[in-house]
Amino acid sequence: MSAQLLSQEGTQVRIEVTIDLSHSLLTSEEAIQESLNEAGRIATTAALEYLDTDGSAIEIAGEVMRTKGKQPKAYQTPYGEVVIERHVYQRSGGGKTDCPLERASRIIITSTPLFAKQVSSKLAYGSARDVQRDLAENHQRPVAVSYIQRLSEAVATIIEVKEESWDYVPPQLDAEIASVAIGLDGTCMLLCDTGWREAMVGTISLYDAFGDRQHTIYMGATPEYGKATFLERLEREIARTKARYPQATYLGIADGAASNWQFLNRHTHEQVLDFYHASGYLGAVAVALYPINLAQQRHWLQESCHHLKHDPGAATHLYQQMLELSQ
Repeated sequence: MSAQLLSQEGTQVRIEVTIDLSHSLLTSEEAIQESLNEAGRIATTAALEYLDTDGSAIEIAGEVMRTKGKQPKAYQTPYGEVVIERHVYQRSGGGKTDCPLERASRIIITSTPLFAKQVSSKLAYGSARDVQRDLAENHQRPVAVSYIQRLSEAVATIIEVKEESWDYVPPQLDAEIASVAIGLDGTCMLLCDTGWREAMVGTISLYDAFGDRQHTIYMGATPEYGKATFLERLEREIARTKARYPQATYLGIADGAASNWQFLNRHTHEQVLDFYHASGYLGAVAVALYPINLAQQRHWLQESCHHLKHDPGAATHLYQQMLELSQ
């Protein structure tokens, strides 16, 4: 062994690490990493055992439960898998068992909190196979793709449940908030097993009197049937924002989807079609104005997009032009 437990007294653990050096620095670094991982497994084992009960009877929801003795179980840690024996409890009449150690340790499936955090963080920036490769190559930590997927789903479920009781507090802002922009958008994603589902995103942005953004609250929802749950969460956050800034002007920003406007009309004073989608309509207007001359189409489109983005009143002028063409 390259690491071994020397002593454990109370909350303090002493571990000795032995490392074989090499004329190749890379080989030495790999040996260092392997030894530190082994030390991490020893320390994590001690930390888990420290949180276990002493085997005395416990009471849960008014019912007395007694230990069935220590039973072995493998747990996944940032340093590798550890197997420990811990007390498992059950009522005298049988039924569901309970493991106090796992509740006290906040074990997710069989993962320690830090390992669950690492996997979830990495998965936010890549696929499960990318995470698997990263853990194996950079952490000497082989993990199955299926476990990475199950662990991330469990973390997401916990966050969704907790979020019902969370109230995000914005930072203290020096500037007075004059306007709040509420953005809403969704896109359909094709899932292999369940077909098309809609993923949603929303933003609540705070602006001062000069139009400078001070803070933004971001919200999102994974693909699901409909979007009622996401809209309920967004609606709660809007209500909290209005309670903090009742004097602000509220603006709705979205694309042309009717469902977005049905929601935003209830919560905002004014509504704005976002620049990307608004400029998309101008391409058809350019063709209607100059059906043959491609150069004139491009010139008019570039000029109109510039005016739309930078000049006050340009949207009204372009809209009037579109109405005249439709007559």
